[in-house]
Amino acid sequence: MMFFKSVWIAAMLLLPSGSLALAASIEDTLSAYETALNASDTDTIVALYADDGIFMAQHSEAHIGRQAIREAYIGVFDTIALDIVFDIHEVLMLSADWAAARTSSRGQVRVIAPDIIADEANQELFLLRRDDAGDWKIARYIFTTTNPPRP
Repeated sequence: MMFFKSVWIAAMLLLPSGSLALAASIEDTLSAYETALNASDTDTIVALYADDGIFMAQHSEAHIGRQAIREAYIGVFDTIALDIVFDIHEVLMLSADWAAARTSSRGQVRVIAPDIIADEANQELFLLRRDDAGDWKIARYIFTTTNPPRP
């Protein structure tokens, strides 16, 4: 089982007083995303995005809105399976309803056909927006690899 690791020292230094509960709620959203990625669970991932969310994968055009995001993740999970762990490096409260989280991830990716397993490492930036129900949703998400270029 993969566990979500937080780097709380950096996060606490960047949060205004009284925001620790908000940071924990944001961590819950990111943890649910990590779990869903590892389970190839498109439905959960799509539910974690805002209605107008944007998914910006490396080497790909932006996928805007939940339907486009769903189609993108279906394509991802038809191609690969992930076994990764996220680390939170900082959480920034941008306003009462907007936050940014800088994370990194590491683990393995399995290319489904042919069956190839390789190391996986990325850096990520999440912009999150709190919805009317008070839940944090992914408004924007972008990642890039931190692995060296393959020869």
